[in-house]
Amino acid sequence: MSYSMSDLLQLVVSENASDLHIRVGCAPTIRVHGTLHRVEGPSLSPEDAEELMRSITSEEHIQQTRERGGSDFAFAFGEAARFRVSVFKEKGNFGMVLRQIPSKMLTFEQIGLPESTKELLFKPRGLILVTGPTGSGKSTTLASMLNIVNETREEVHLITIEDPIEYYHKHKKALITQREVHVDVPNFAEALRRALRQDPDMILVGEMRDLETIEAAITAAETGHLVFGTLHTTGAAKTIDRLTNAFPTNQQEMVRIQLSTVLQAVISQLLLPRIDKPGRVAVFEVMINTPSIAALIRDNKTFRIQSDIQTGAKWGMVTLDAFLVEKYLAGLIAREEVINKSQDPTTIMAKLQELDLAAAVGKNEGKTK
Repeated sequence: MSYSMSDLLQLVVSENASDLHIRVGCAPTIRVHGTLHRVEGPSLSPEDAEELMRSITSEEHIQQTRERGGSDFAFAFGEAARFRVSVFKEKGNFGMVLRQIPSKMLTFEQIGLPESTKELLFKPRGLILVTGPTGSGKSTTLASMLNIVNETREEVHLITIEDPIEYYHKHKKALITQREVHVDVPNFAEALRRALRQDPDMILVGEMRDLETIEAAITAAETGHLVFGTLHTTGAAKTIDRLTNAFPTNQQEMVRIQLSTVLQAVISQLLLPRIDKPGRVAVFEVMINTPSIAALIRDNKTFRIQSDIQTGAKWGMVTLDAFLVEKYLAGLIAREEVINKSQDPTTIMAKLQELDLAAAVGKNEGKTK
């Protein structure tokens, strides 16, 4: 075989790629700044793909993949990097995707998070949700948030429940317990139930993917803990609807009442390609739960939340569309990205035309002076 896993992982690290894809029928492929690039060389045979997979995968995970069709785990590539690995069966062959986990914690400034979100880390209780599609940087944002807690709050015991553990947090000022689903505990819901007996102040739930986990997270937030969770949704309104709709119809009104009191904030994010230099830039929507928003959640009027976010700058809120326009005006992202990713493309297009017109008028005035 012409490829070694060690060389491929070294390439991922040196090119600062986010992912490595191993698939039968094509050469290994890496994703750099959101774009896929094939590695030079021959296509992988079923034997090549299996050999690469076996070089980093335990027998237990291979057996799990054979029985269930897939397995996830994390592993360290020496001192150079850590990877989150997904092994799966595809058309009867083994395939893999390895996601590089950044080794150093980023600051809020480096991520581009609004400063208002830092205050959330000092709330005594409640639910803080970080949402966005796969690969939008949720794990990095949460790791940075927890790192600030770790560096500043010595009275805090923080429990993380992850599948798999991505960032390893050392004990700094806080006491940190990191539990891995399928390794330390069978599932998220069970880990959350156990966590409540382990004297936590804060709990991170890696993924709120089922009713049991969502229910346990809301209960933990209600009983005096600060709970961080992630969901694969975009926007505050969709996130609240997703949580509510996970419950049977006869419980939804009660859940809305619970959410209206325990929810502290929803931070939605996307990662977009930069145009000023290689790389990607994060864009955010931040909703802080004010009395007005709590009433909208309680009364099942989530469709009106967007207008509250638009007028909520004094509370530290920002809409995704406003954030997109800001990054566009700063010359960081392309106009097409603003239109494609906006929640209200019609209004955004009108706004951009208005800005273009103002810029053209400004230029002409400059020439006539």
